[in-house]
Amino acid sequence: MAFATAATAAAAAAAMALTPQCAKLPGKTRQSRTRSAICRAAAMATAPGSASTSTPVAAAALNARSGARRTASSVAGMWRQVQGCDDWEGLLDHPVLRSEVARYGELVDACYKAFDLDPASRRHHNCKYGKERMLEEVGMAGAGYEVTKYIYAAPDVMTVPTMEASTSGRGRWIGYVAVSTPEMTRRLGRREVLVSFRGTVTPAEWLANLMSSLEPARLDPCDPRPDVKVESGFLSLYTSADKTCRFGGAGSCREQLLREVSRLIDSGDSRSDTSVTLAGHSMGGALATLLAYDLAELGLNRAAPITVFSFGGPRVGNAAFKARCDELGVKALRVANVRDPITRMPGVFLNEATTGTAVLRPWRESCYTHVGVELPLDDLSSVGDLAAVHDLGTYIALLRKPKAAARADGGGGGGAVIGRVLEFVGRRGAGAMPWQDAALQMGGLVQTLGLI
Repeated sequence: MAFATAATAAAAAAAMALTPQCAKLPGKTRQSRTRSAICRAAAMATAPGSASTSTPVAAAALNARSGARRTASSVAGMWRQVQGCDDWEGLLDHPVLRSEVARYGELVDACYKAFDLDPASRRHHNCKYGKERMLEEVGMAGAGYEVTKYIYAAPDVMTVPTMEASTSGRGRWIGYVAVSTPEMTRRLGRREVLVSFRGTVTPAEWLANLMSSLEPARLDPCDPRPDVKVESGFLSLYTSADKTCRFGGAGSCREQLLREVSRLIDSGDSRSDTSVTLAGHSMGGALATLLAYDLAELGLNRAAPITVFSFGGPRVGNAAFKARCDELGVKALRVANVRDPITRMPGVFLNEATTGTAVLRPWRESCYTHVGVELPLDDLSSVGDLAAVHDLGTYIALLRKPKAAARADGGGGGGAVIGRVLEFVGRRGAGAMPWQDAALQMGGLVQTLGLI
């Protein structure tokens, strides 16, 4: 879809501000040998069933980094592993990791609890509380974070007869940026910048989710990489500017985030570690992934490791997008209920699994591909209940269970049949689309309807 010229120019300006003189960034941020050794030693020391945390190699590596011995069960003692420095190898069932991931899920759930759904309220579709007391109002007074900024998104989508006329292009509260308090910083072993995104709620967001055609991201004006493509609807949510600024949206979701996250990274104490955690549910997981890619493309992950925790998140981009994320060192842990059909969209038919065959391999660059490592969950009690299997509360409950059952299977229907039909019919005729795109859309629709 076409974006407003002003929004595109503003987004480019924001990116340029973080890449002075369009200096070429390195293709990949490489960890030093010392950091890699620390990661490996700490992972061995904290993995379930390990013999001891006091072996000479492990102790030397950990003390070289922290300057003090830390217990194997503490978050501070293994925070780099929790953030994915070794891609969570051997840690998916670790109680510390699962507890921390559930905690991030609760911080995302705060977005839903604080979101105003009352049509009569002057804050309809925005946060009900001021940022100073939002966490307290939703029952998370002891969460350990100070909210520094609210984030608004304004999808640029066409309106339909049943949609409120002012919905498109109007900023809605999508989440918040926060920084850990001194007490939480001590618990975590580093200062943490947190960005939390809710999932789809408003009609315009639902329409944006249905815009599943791939579009070049082009987030770095110095290196646009036209082969790196993402879902056009998610890109619209991320880059389109608020046309009303009713609640102080101040530009696109992207501009707001780049300014605030870079400010918080720069304001940290250079003598201590800082990390950036991006957490989101459903559509929010897609936005978190886009932001992680954007920050890494601009080189900000050199100042602080950046990690995505996605709950029930869909696919975001194509194989080139995944490859570039891997090259840049983007760390993403996708928490996926194997019964949740949303985690298999877009690209229900043609994706990273089906395009591995020789016949379909030529389509690989035009197909959706998941980014990161999957942490699978399974909930037999909610089989067939689409709302339950995708509910964030279900994800958090499964993570809180000791060694929650996880069985990756290929079952489950595509779900959201009506949405897929509207997506296909609402687009321009297939004759006006590139033939590959038309075939991809038809393939996804056919599988979703259960015809193959």
